[in-house]
Amino acid sequence: MATELKGLTKRSVNYSAWYNELVVKAELAEQSDVRGCMVIRPYGYAIWEKIQSVLDQKFKETGVQNAYFPLLIPKSFLSREAEHVEGFAKECAVVTHYRLKTNEAHDGVVVDPEAKLDEELIIRPTSETIIWNTYKNWVKSYRDLPILCNQWCNVMRWEMRTRLFLRTSEFLWQEGHTAHATREEAEERAKMMLHVYADFAEKYMAMPVIRGSKSETERFAGALDTYTIEAMMQDGKALQSGTSHFLGQNFGRAFDVTFLNKEQKQEYAWATSWGVSTRLMGALIMTHSDDNGLVLPPRLAPTQVVIVPIWKTDEQLAEINNKVSAICGNLRQMGISVKYDNDDQKRPGFKFADYELKGIPVRLVIGVRDLENGTVEVMRRDTLEKETVNIEGIEQYVQNLLEDIQANIYKKALDYRDAHIYECDNYDEFKQRIKDGGFFLCHWDGTAETEAKIKEDTQATIRCVPYGYEQTPGTDMVSGKPAKYRVIVAKAY
Repeated sequence: MATELKGLTKRSVNYSAWYNELVVKAELAEQSDVRGCMVIRPYGYAIWEKIQSVLDQKFKETGVQNAYFPLLIPKSFLSREAEHVEGFAKECAVVTHYRLKTNEAHDGVVVDPEAKLDEELIIRPTSETIIWNTYKNWVKSYRDLPILCNQWCNVMRWEMRTRLFLRTSEFLWQEGHTAHATREEAEERAKMMLHVYADFAEKYMAMPVIRGSKSETERFAGALDTYTIEAMMQDGKALQSGTSHFLGQNFGRAFDVTFLNKEQKQEYAWATSWGVSTRLMGALIMTHSDDNGLVLPPRLAPTQVVIVPIWKTDEQLAEINNKVSAICGNLRQMGISVKYDNDDQKRPGFKFADYELKGIPVRLVIGVRDLENGTVEVMRRDTLEKETVNIEGIEQYVQNLLEDIQANIYKKALDYRDAHIYECDNYDEFKQRIKDGGFFLCHWDGTAETEAKIKEDTQATIRCVPYGYEQTPGTDMVSGKPAKYRVIVAKAY
């Protein structure tokens, strides 16, 4: 085993340490010298680019266009929508001056007190306010609607406790913001984007998710409804992996975005917003990876296949190179990303461990004897199983294997999740069992008081009112009152 893996804590010993170490050792990201911010390394960013590329295409298929809006938001904008400002006020980073100057000792710089801004600027925690202030210039008539915009950008939320990918002060995301002529159209768009996220999570990330609606307490600040996808990590905790919000006319009113409807009457525009972030990187790691390192779904792996030659002489290497060149060319023509590692500065054992750590789905090993026998050794990363197969037709074999790996890791994650969803209507039992993680289907009376009591007693939260689960009558396990919903309750990241 290579040096990189020797210090990797086992999940069963300390899941949190395992995650933190794996992110760094697999060269996905690392802490920066800027408080709460991370450096996303090239390998990690390559995975994010794959996520971004697929989602961007899916958005555009629904009519969404990309745009870009300012990083800095006037403080007064955040005051226009009361719930919104209350939700984000404690997380905002504020720009107060626009200039530095050399200090008196001429060995550093200080803020120039004469360069104070007339109005402070907020580094965007989210962009509803600046975007809806812009939309008022774009919308005059119902013919100007809908507006379907998305932007890929960074945001800043001043987090006190940070963890790479899962919660950092600065993170990358996309935020979609749409304006509509009717309530029905806006609600339909918000739900549509939730299903886009869910489809992506399951088909590309191989991560099963539960779709549902957030409780009033857990909604996005300023939203009338928040729709969510919730995924279960291998420690039984929930990770909110994407949200879509129906904002009603709140931002239309706040920023005076009005239009002349078909009846020639003035009306406020209806709004949605929706987003996913680099938090998906954390979800990807924690859903599939093991004690040997990353396990990546082939559809998001930057490199899907690595080929490692085994040789002793230059003549043997040349012979292998010739054979592998044709294989690589064929795989690339099939749309499969492949790396041929004939670097003579690293031993094969080091390479094997390194690529295992980085989660490359398929590894091919070819030596001189393999060429003589017309065979190749194949290892699949999800199960670590090896087999020797015929080198002729290896390209089609690999293509089929990648699809099998994609399906297998989804099934493994789905089986794990479904085995850890429990119905529970006894509060004492719930308080005991929630310590071990899992999703609990519990009856809830719909009150904020009961929700707060669960969180205070157990640190678990109501993740959502789930879709696809029968809403049977029952009694709230905390209050004893008739239940309005059966909800998913879990501890969460």
